[in-house]
Amino acid sequence: MEKITLPERPGWRAQAEELGFTFADMHGEPYWDETSAYRFTLDEVETMIEDPATELHAMCREAADRIVESEELMERLAIPEAHRDLVRDSWRRGDPELYGRFDLAHDGQGPAKLLEYNADTPTSLYESASYQWLWLEGQLELGVLHTGDDQFNGIHEALVARFAELFAEDEQLHFTAVAGAPEDYATVEMLGWAAREAGMGAHYCDLDKIGLSDEGQFVDDESRVIGTLFKLYPWEDLLRDPYADHVAPSGVRMLEPAWKALLSNKGLLPVLWQMFEGHPNLLPSFFEDDADMNAPGMDRVVRKPLFSREGSSITIRENGAVTEASPDDSYAHHPHILQAYHPLPVMDGFRPVVGAWIVGQSCVGMGLREDRSRITQDLSRFKPHFIRG
Repeated sequence: MEKITLPERPGWRAQAEELGFTFADMHGEPYWDETSAYRFTLDEVETMIEDPATELHAMCREAADRIVESEELMERLAIPEAHRDLVRDSWRRGDPELYGRFDLAHDGQGPAKLLEYNADTPTSLYESASYQWLWLEGQLELGVLHTGDDQFNGIHEALVARFAELFAEDEQLHFTAVAGAPEDYATVEMLGWAAREAGMGAHYCDLDKIGLSDEGQFVDDESRVIGTLFKLYPWEDLLRDPYADHVAPSGVRMLEPAWKALLSNKGLLPVLWQMFEGHPNLLPSFFEDDADMNAPGMDRVVRKPLFSREGSSITIRENGAVTEASPDDSYAHHPHILQAYHPLPVMDGFRPVVGAWIVGQSCVGMGLREDRSRITQDLSRFKPHFIRG
């Protein structure tokens, strides 16, 4: 793994605007940044990212199986009691999953370490699956990259194949996200493209426009019944929303399924450590109230709420003192876990995190974000990558 300075493609900003990539700059800072890129070898990608991420997902599924059978663990993960059967039934039925993204600490030297699993509503999909591929093609055409350079990026093709596996042609699917959030819309639009390519119909509706019919079915803003819904709305919020009472009676098929509420929860991390202690891709992790602070590696920890977005409410503690904290504490009221601190590599002043994309049950691509802070937050930059050697 190496960070390489490269010339930007002429006119890329106009291209991004034309394609609807309206959040290439955010908060007055560049979000998409192609002034440099990360180079990997093929062996590194296959043995240190792809294979471990696929294995981690299988381990997460084993953890889900344990959690649904344990009232204590459901309580630990703060799954609302009224909806635990919804989650359990979803798992026991084998409700199919679509995608997710592992965030990994990787320096190209030792095993990648799992930081967290965005298993329910992962964004940065458009940048990972589509726009960084356009970057690769453009830089190959310009001769900036070498003939034979490649990218670990089968995300779009895998999504098309996954939709084709799950649904009949001409089946009508709905996609929803919170209105006015360009990054969220880009994610559901990317999924809608894949569904259409697989032969399905894809309809978008803002989250707040979804209603209930007199028969108790979910309907869109044109009063069409929603049979299958991909929702970029976290299960931890939906399970605390009055609409959760209507999910099971409505008969709607949800993507992601309700059992993904277990994997997108930071409480998954201590469960994984209990089940697979010492696994090379895991960091020691404990529920805060039963953490042994004298255990090896626990002198430096990251304190994370069960639910969090963009690094919110995360603190780094070293020898009992807070040495770094997210400025946003909007999730601080939730229960917390402690995870052994594993420093990210520092490359040209930035700390990269590898996002390993899972479609179905396999790792199919990756995208990188980097931040100056030790806590990756909403001002992080997305960086393209390529494979050489």
